[in-house]
Amino acid sequence: TVARPLSWMLRRLLSCSSGVPVMPPRPGESPQAASEEVSRRMQFLREHEVPFYAFLTDSFSRQHSYLRVSLPEKCNLRCQYCMSEEGVPLTPKMLTTKEILTLAWLFVKKDVEKIRLTGGEPLIQPDVVDIVAQLQRLEGLRTIGVTTNGINLARLLPQLQKAGLSAINISLDTLVPAKFEFIVRRKGFHKVMEPGYNPVKVNCVVMRGLNKDELLDFAASTKGLRLDVRFIEYMPFDGNKWNFKKMEMLETVWQQWPELEKLPEEESRTAKAFKIPGFQGQISFNTSMSEGFCGSCNRLQITADGEPQAGASKQELLRIIGAAVGRKKRQHMKNRPMILIGG
Repeated sequence: TVARPLSWMLRRLLSCSSGVPVMPPRPGESPQAASEEVSRRMQFLREHEVPFYAFLTDSFSRQHSYLRVSLPEKCNLRCQYCMSEEGVPLTPKMLTTKEILTLAWLFVKKDVEKIRLTGGEPLIQPDVVDIVAQLQRLEGLRTIGVTTNGINLARLLPQLQKAGLSAINISLDTLVPAKFEFIVRRKGFHKVMEPGYNPVKVNCVVMRGLNKDELLDFAASTKGLRLDVRFIEYMPFDGNKWNFKKMEMLETVWQQWPELEKLPEEESRTAKAFKIPGFQGQISFNTSMSEGFCGSCNRLQITADGEPQAGASKQELLRIIGAAVGRKKRQHMKNRPMILIGG
């Protein structure tokens, strides 16, 4: 196989968890220039005896121990905030399972502790159970998670848990069946709700005029179940007709439960967590648009449309990763459609 230019591979490999490329193309940059820059970084680290973990520390001192891996770009739903009604063009060539596992091994070997499988919809990947089983064998990997729309989860959950899956996020934006079909443009509400997973995180994208009136219903669902309902601000993506107006989500819940308690925050938190006294579960608020959390981001994402191993050795991949992380931007810029970046 003829290797593609190193600069091309660097641009395709990694993005931050929002899907923004961590290494945007430089006009007129030659493969030789990109290779020389990587070599200089490698030489500096060798001379200063810096551990490889420095490769996963960007220029803003953010250390990355959490890797998100997009499996397919395809999805069995058509959520309005995720893609336009006419769909999005998909990349014809995706990462192979072998490439995914090789990259995962490299990251875990260098101190990544958590891997989350995303999509598109990861549970339509034919060999997703085998991928989880292979990841579970990686020494040092503490958590294997999946973010799913839940349509195939009931059928696959026993196999996934046996293989080593340890964390589940379900995307669910309404508790009303008819509204569910309107938002996702497909049927399937009963497939998501019937199993009654416990514990689990529920990701709810809050949209004014559509499901904001269900905030209290979602919060009330944590009374008898160990759920973490995460209310997520509607974000701009290509084709979703985004128009930002800050919604006072926390204030809405506080008015109903003034005794709401704030929970301690993790250093790399993406949401502010609260608990209603006496309830088993909790609620969280992901306010990436009104109160960004990029400064504490510990995430990297491998998108499904890369081709990082076209003739590259493992040592070359290590260099690619180091250079890409070194160029990660301070904060979100323009986002591609959500389906292409893993939700």
